[in-house]
Parts: sequence; structure tokens; C-alpha cells
Amino acid sequence: MRKKIKQYVKQVDEWLENPPDGVDYEEEQKKHLIQIQFFMHERLVHEIIMVLFALVTVMVFIATVLWPQWVFGALLLALLILLIPYIMHYYVLENSVQYMYEQYDEMEHRKSQK
Repeated sequence: MRKKIKQYVKQVDEWLENPPDGVDYEEEQKKHLIQIQFFMHERLVHEIIMVLFALVTVMVFIATVLWPQWVFGALLLALLILLIPYIMHYYVLENSVQYMYEQYDEMEHRKSQK
């Protein structure tokens, strides 16, 4: 998903730098809005999973403090190792969608100048 969203954002940036003659900005906005909705859905799903994952990590941390056993420690370590890339992935999704809003606004600006 990271590769797909970055590729799409780059494609739209290139299109905005050199728009073809006679471009219909309203139609392009509709297409862009559909992509934004797809990525927003993906972002929401990842946010829910990440929050639940973080809650489980906190619960395992509390269990490790209350009942110090190697099993809880190993599980906590595994959860922390997995949580970091998940947060990084969500960060990319969040920032890319925010940037796509800016692209949409740029299309709106260009449409109003026509």
C-alpha cells in the first residue's frame, strides 16, 4: 500500500506540474476524490488496528510488571517490535492523505481560475 499511495501522489504531482491542454479540472477532482476515499478507508482500518494493537501492548506491559515471567517479556518484546513498523506505515498513510487534500485544493484553485 505504501508503494501504491506514493506512486499515485507522485503521478498527480507530475500531472499538476504539466497539465494537458483543455484539462477538465472538475472531472480530475472527481477521480482524485475517489482515490482519496479509498486511501482514507485504508487509513481508518489501519488506525483502528494500530490502536487495538497498542492497547494489547499496554496490557501485556502491565501483565509483565505485575507478574514478571519470561513469557510476558517475550510477548512484550515481540509486540513492540511489530508496533514500530505499524506506526510508521500509518504515518505514511496519514501524511499522504493529508497531502492529497492539498492536491485537491490546488485543483480547486486552478478550476476557479479558468
